[in-house]
Order: sequence, then C-alpha cells, then structure tokens
Amino acid sequence: MPGPTKQAPPPLQVDTARVVLAGSVLWALALVVLLLLGDRVDRVWTWTCVAGVALAAVGLGIMRWQGQLGRRRRG
Repeated sequence: MPGPTKQAPPPLQVDTARVVLAGSVLWALALVVLLLLGDRVDRVWTWTCVAGVALAAVGLGIMRWQGQLGRRRRG
C-alpha cells in the first residue's frame, strides 16, 4: 500500500485558554438564563450548565499546571 502523497499541514496555533474561557462564559450565561426561568425548566439543564462551568475551571487548572497558559502569554 503506497504512503501518503501529501505532507500533513502544520498544526494550528490556537489560544486554548481563550477558547475554554469563551465556552465557560457561554455556559455561565445559559446558567443565568435558566436560573431566571426558575421552575419552568427541568433542573437537569441547570446542572448541565453547572457541570460545563466546573469542567472549564478544571480544564484551565490543568492547562496552568501543564504550563500551557504561561507559554501562550509569553509567546
């Protein structure tokens, strides 16, 4: 079987912290909307938003622990 004929493109330079922060802001906004709606929505959606914000915080903590956040800001 012949190998690939084209070279793979270089990896994209993405600011992962900015992506995670944007996602967590969206989850937090959805949480505020659901809290304002009160009992008109199922609580599973509220807990889904809480989990989204919490996982974003864990993700940022892991990225900081691995040193990715400091490298992005310096570079």
